[in-house]
Amino acid sequence: MENQGNQESVPEKKYDGPVKIDIDRYRAREGEKINLKKFPTACDVNVDKESVKMSAFPKALEELNLLQAKLYAQSTYGLVIVLQAMDAAGKDGTIRHVFSHLDPNGVHVVSFKQPTSEEKDHDYMWRI
Repeated sequence: MENQGNQESVPEKKYDGPVKIDIDRYRAREGEKINLKKFPTACDVNVDKESVKMSAFPKALEELNLLQAKLYAQSTYGLVIVLQAMDAAGKDGTIRHVFSHLDPNGVHVVSFKQPTSEEKDHDYMWRI
């Protein structure tokens, strides 16, 4: 970034390889009782969004396509991804942006609208 006038030059954060996220923090294990309050709700990775979009995202999509093909071919396991956020938080845009790059035959999207009174008596995962 070039220094203009009195403005100081601020170094940009660049994507310098795979983003390291401890996904075990987010994993529910078979046989364990799940307490959703113990799961983190935010990811604390500090990288520049633009550099991730240009570098990491294409690599992740390539891997997702490969994994989707393997899961589809084996017809044994599946993957459930739950996006929960307030209205207008970008859930639909995220689904379009990420999953539009995958084979639609292997993707099933379900939207949950206003919960019924029965659903309100349970935690939000009960609806799934």
